[in-house]
Amino acid sequence: MLCSTRILARPSCESRSPRCALLSRRVRSRLQGRMLAPHTMHDSTPAPAPSSPLSFRELGLPPTVVANLDALGYTVPTPIQAASLPAALSGRDVMAQAKTGSGKTAAFGLSLLAQLHTEFRGTQALVLCPTRELAEQVAGEIRRLAKSESNLKVLVLCGGAPIRPQLASLEHGAHVVVGTPGRVLDHLRRGSLSLESLRSLVLDEADRMLDMGFRDDMVQVADACPWGRQTLLYSATWPEDVEVLGRKFLRDPVIVKLAEQHAPAKLRQLWYRIEEGERFEAAGKLLEHHRPGRALAFCNTKESCRSLLEALRARSVTALALHGDLDQKERDQVLVQFANRSVSVLVATDVAARGLDIEQLEAVLNVEVSPDAETHVHRVGRTGRVDQEGLALNLVGPRESFRVERIEALQGHACEWRPLTELKRAGAPPLPPMATLMILGGRKEKIRAGDILGALTAAGGVNGKQVGKIDINDHAAYVAVERSVAQAALERLRSAGIKGKSVKVHRL
Repeated sequence: MLCSTRILARPSCESRSPRCALLSRRVRSRLQGRMLAPHTMHDSTPAPAPSSPLSFRELGLPPTVVANLDALGYTVPTPIQAASLPAALSGRDVMAQAKTGSGKTAAFGLSLLAQLHTEFRGTQALVLCPTRELAEQVAGEIRRLAKSESNLKVLVLCGGAPIRPQLASLEHGAHVVVGTPGRVLDHLRRGSLSLESLRSLVLDEADRMLDMGFRDDMVQVADACPWGRQTLLYSATWPEDVEVLGRKFLRDPVIVKLAEQHAPAKLRQLWYRIEEGERFEAAGKLLEHHRPGRALAFCNTKESCRSLLEALRARSVTALALHGDLDQKERDQVLVQFANRSVSVLVATDVAARGLDIEQLEAVLNVEVSPDAETHVHRVGRTGRVDQEGLALNLVGPRESFRVERIEALQGHACEWRPLTELKRAGAPPLPPMATLMILGGRKEKIRAGDILGALTAAGGVNGKQVGKIDINDHAAYVAVERSVAQAALERLRSAGIKGKSVKVHRL
C-alpha cells in the first residue's frame, strides 16, 4: 500500500551497517520488477478451482522442497493450498478463507520460502499472528517446511516473553519473523527490527487479530512495510471488518473462499438439552459415556472454565484449564502437556485456545454454546481433521436455543438431538498414555532433542519407542515418555544428566 505518511519513524538500514546496506540495495533491486500501483480490491480476481488434484511438483516448487514435503507426508495439496499457492508463488496478493485445519500455514509458508534469499540476513518475510501459541506453531511449521534450506533463520517475536533475548537475536538478523502485532510494533519503534528488505507480509488469523483489538497495531506494522511487498491474508471467517482490512492493504488480490464444512461422515455432532444447574455434571457424563482419549472442552468465560475443571477433577478426570488468568509460563506448561498426551481434557475459552493445532483430537465438548455461529464452526473444526473422524458434543441450556438456530442456518442442516438419559457411565476417560518431564535448560544451554533422547536411551535406559515428543525453548525442555516408565526416565536424567552435565528435572 502506498502511504502518504509513515506512522513509524524507522532508522535507515543503510545507516546501521555496511552489510545491511548491501542487503538492502540488492533486495531492492530484486523488487524493482514488481513495484506495482497502490493497493486496491476493485479488480480482485477469484481463484479458479483446480480441475483436478495437483501435486506439489506441478505447483512449481523446487525438487528439494518437494522431496522434503514427501518426507513430511505432504503428498497432495489440500484445497486451500491448491487454490492459493499458484497465485502466491507468482507474486500476487492473496485473500483467503478456509476452515480450521485446512492447511493454511503450509499454503503461505511455502510461498514465503520460495521467495527467500538465504544469503541475505535481512528480514524478508513477516507473519503476524493473534497469539504467542499460534506464532510458535507457525514458526515451527515454517522450519519443518524449510528443512531443505540451509542457514534459514526463523525468529518468533511475541509479548509475554522477555524482550532482551529477542533484541540479541535480531542483532544477527532473521529471514522470517513470526510475531504478535504489539511486540513486532515495539521492535519497530525501538529500531531493532528493520523491514527494508521485506518481500512478503502475512496476516494469519486476521479475523481473530481484529477481534482481539489489534487493528491499530496491524495498521502501523503494515504501514512500516515496503509498499511493493506481497501481502497474504488468511482467515477462518470472513466478517465485514476483514473485508475492510483487505481493501486497505491488498493490491488486486486473488480471492480464495473455501468455506466448506466438515463432511457429516467425518465429523459427527451430537446435541443435548440441559437445565442450567446440571451443565457441569452433564459434561462429566458425556466424557464418561464417550470416553475420548483426548478432548478440548470450550466454555465462554474463565469462571466457567474453573468450575468445569473442579467438576471434572472430582470425577477423576485428568484435566487442565487454559484461560486469561494464567501467566505465559503456566500457559506453556498446560499446552505442552496436552499436546504430549499427558492430559485427557483441556478446558479453555475461545480466546485462550485460538490458534491451537492439536493432532488427533478425538472430541470437542461445547459446554456452553458460543454466541457466534462462526466461532462454533471454528471450535468443532479442531476435531475430524484431514482424514480422521471427529466427534463434537454440545450442551444447550434453556437460554441458548436461539444460538443453535444460527448454527443450523450457517451449517445448512439440522442438529442431531440426543437425550441425556441415554448416557451410561463407562468410567472416567482413559488415563493419558504419556507423562511430561520438564528439564531446566534449553537452546541457550545448547541442549538438543538428540541429547535428551540419547541420555534417556543410553545403556540401561528406557526404550526409544517409549519416548514421545520433545519440545525445547530457550531455557526449558519438555519430553513426553510413556506413563509406565516416567519414574525411571526421571531418575535416569537426574543421575546421568545430559551431555555429562547434571540437570534439574521434574515431572509436570
